[in-house]
Amino acid sequence: MIDRLLLPFQKRLLQWPARALAGAGISADSLTLAGFVLGLAAVPCLAAGAYAPALGLILLNRVADGLDGAVARLTAPTDRGAFLDIAFDFFFYSAIPLGFALADPAANALAAAILITAFVGTGSSFLAFAAIAAKRRQLPEGYTAKGIYYLGGLTEGAETIAVFALMCLFPAIFPVLALIFAAACMLTTVIRWHQGWTTFFNTDAIKN
Repeated sequence: MIDRLLLPFQKRLLQWPARALAGAGISADSLTLAGFVLGLAAVPCLAAGAYAPALGLILLNRVADGLDGAVARLTAPTDRGAFLDIAFDFFFYSAIPLGFALADPAANALAAAILITAFVGTGSSFLAFAAIAAKRRQLPEGYTAKGIYYLGGLTEGAETIAVFALMCLFPAIFPVLALIFAAACMLTTVIRWHQGWTTFFNTDAIKN
């Protein structure tokens, strides 16, 4: 919901480190891979109850996610980079609730399963819309720097990371936070389904 508003600030903040990394010959794809590894490393930390290190790794993942795009724009954005970025992001988002489930299966497993299911809804609706929009050569409003059509919603990247941070800071209330956010994700999914239903009503735009 607020990603669009944060993008200009993010670009200014990451401009200098991105120039330094690009100048050192570090590629956008290597940053994407490094960020993904850092993000996944949060899962065993969560499972072990090491919530502070897990939060640090989650935040480092997000920094790398911002830097890879900034470096790509300074060098040469590629379809492979756009693919890796979105594919790794969705896997990372779903892995974090799994870490909490492993930490305390009795208390957290059901809420984690519901949240992961909700993430499937937001992710699949996002990617399905992007695929059809690409066929129609539609461009997103406010996200023109993205490698694919970027469909917004109530629960975007910033909201997801904010909730993950709260979960790490207050792990005892993970089930409550997970269920609340899952409900918001399902609302986002329904809104996206409606957007797809209305936006793609004119099937003549697709050439089979």
